[in-house]
Amino acid sequence: MERTWVPFTLAWDDEVPIDISFVFEREKPAGKHGFVQVDGPCLVFEDGTPARFWGTCFNSGQNFPTHEGAEMVARRLAKFGLNMMRTHQMDAEWATPNLFQANRARPKDHTRAFDPESIDRLDYLIYCLKQEGIYIYLDLLTYRQFRPGDGVDAVDALPQAAKPYTYFDPRLIELQKEFARDLWTHINPYTGLAYCDDPAIALCEIKNESDLFTQKVTLEPYRTRFEALYRRWAEEHGLKVAPGPVDFTQPDGQMGRFFVQVMQDFYADFIAYLRSIGVKIPIAGTNWTRTLGVTAGQLTTDFTDSHTYWNFPLWETGGTSTTPMVSVTRNTFAGLSMVRLLDRPFFVSEWDHAWPDEWRAESPLAYAAVGALQGWSGFTIHTYRYATWGPVDRLGGGTSTINGITYRNHFDAFNDPAKFGLFYHAALLFRRGDVRTSEGDAAIRIPETPDWPLLTDDAIPALEQVERTRLGVVVPGHDCPSQTTLDMQAGLDPAVGQVVSDTGELGRSWARRYGWIDTPRTKAAYGFLGGVGQIALDGLTLDVKTDFATIALSSLTDEPLDATEAILLTAVGRCDNSGAQYDEAHTQQFDFGHAPVLIEPIEATIALRTCRPNLKVWVISEHGQAVTRLPTEYADGVLRFSIGPQPRWDPSTMYYLIVL
Repeated sequence: MERTWVPFTLAWDDEVPIDISFVFEREKPAGKHGFVQVDGPCLVFEDGTPARFWGTCFNSGQNFPTHEGAEMVARRLAKFGLNMMRTHQMDAEWATPNLFQANRARPKDHTRAFDPESIDRLDYLIYCLKQEGIYIYLDLLTYRQFRPGDGVDAVDALPQAAKPYTYFDPRLIELQKEFARDLWTHINPYTGLAYCDDPAIALCEIKNESDLFTQKVTLEPYRTRFEALYRRWAEEHGLKVAPGPVDFTQPDGQMGRFFVQVMQDFYADFIAYLRSIGVKIPIAGTNWTRTLGVTAGQLTTDFTDSHTYWNFPLWETGGTSTTPMVSVTRNTFAGLSMVRLLDRPFFVSEWDHAWPDEWRAESPLAYAAVGALQGWSGFTIHTYRYATWGPVDRLGGGTSTINGITYRNHFDAFNDPAKFGLFYHAALLFRRGDVRTSEGDAAIRIPETPDWPLLTDDAIPALEQVERTRLGVVVPGHDCPSQTTLDMQAGLDPAVGQVVSDTGELGRSWARRYGWIDTPRTKAAYGFLGGVGQIALDGLTLDVKTDFATIALSSLTDEPLDATEAILLTAVGRCDNSGAQYDEAHTQQFDFGHAPVLIEPIEATIALRTCRPNLKVWVISEHGQAVTRLPTEYADGVLRFSIGPQPRWDPSTMYYLIVL
């Protein structure tokens, strides 16, 4: 069937189609409830208010906008319902501005002082976000390239962020503490508070994507120092180490346990230092899924964090997978869950289904719903936007040069209708608690086998139960209260074809390639809806003709959908630039395309049970205008109408408002 796509540009500034900031108006300014604290597996504010965050990352130069840009972007995030921004890559040498250097004209031979212009811009951005009710997740060590003036060994051979040597080298630890002290004790002139005294700065991570299992200790003189630590540790534990130089690139279980201890000791010491300089908020160690040893290495931190990507865009090296996540038994949620320790909060500070994955509209609501079911504390997508400011009217509008290689910004999400366009509903689902948290408490207890620190998530099929019930891992040495134990090998049965949550509010059929969310205030379906037939939720039926789509309805009041007087309906599926070109399998992108961005109109008939007989359905343009009223029928307590490309109204939309 020939597809007709239509233009739909999601404005780069705050002139966005829908503004839901009024739903969360009472949460402004950020910090009004006090500092974020840990309460068992949850985050709460000082006054007892639950703390849940739906947000985005700002990458590299995006952290240093002009003052005018800071004001605009804070308003824009609030209008989409976001309440967190994670700083990322602020210390990256390849990006200007960065914390140490506002421009290339003022080079430095060290990384031990902040550039005055850069820190001023960051200060004002934090101030603007705070006024709009948006919290800050502050990361510390991400891409810092140490320089000769820093006084470190083998400086010219150290990788970015000196991974993994910052875990054990005394000079590198000293420099990390110095950086942390300078940042946390810096007084923001716009808030009048030191960073450590500002409750709008809610969370912190120590190292981005760093561990001793993934990044290998090979560089001298660091390797020799590490070997001395290893031999001392082995002697203290009555273990033997073979004579001759130790190869840390192929760890066995004994070496893995040593890695765990080094990571735990580093985090315990560093967190104690942060507390000594006044940092009050929860602190994570690192943030990715690698091995159980990396998870166990963070037992001395306040919360855990992980990153995940689906169909990662490797276009520069020959393509990538185009598998829809909705169609597989095991997806990204299993890997995330391996880093979730049951007795403390869990956060996902990077996730993405990056353009040009044509199925990426399946992702935002799935992450929000599963995270809410699990009781996770928050999400920040990677990423909002990289260094470019100003108008962009196509996807992937900018480029980044890293290590001499120029990359198209496949991860810019800020103007992507298929992802950011669904953030209204995702924010309502997650922040408002539309999806109930599972009352389950399933512990996957890892037996203390000789090689347990080396196990990956593939070795734990039970992690697939993440869409069914609340779960997490208990690693050796983890004193966790008793919960129902889930057999490590108890994965989902592929032959069953689907999984349904124990709350009954969400499910996914990989056999039929679609998922659904069914709560009183938000109802949605996503995936290959055109081949499913009629989708019947509680009080809502969808008959969808377009083969791939996400359709969501959310109440914009505290009332459920069957009683509210204001509903946002979003319908979106495939989306791309004009003129974008691919191979037949859509695995290789030959041409990034150009403006305008195009969406495939979603054709469907919707029947909503409601006690409001006078509701009207309006087509909302990309500029936020109510341009056309759709024909409706109301009978027997059900409102019926159709959306999609019909000659009587303009089909160039993905948004509809259902109001009195």
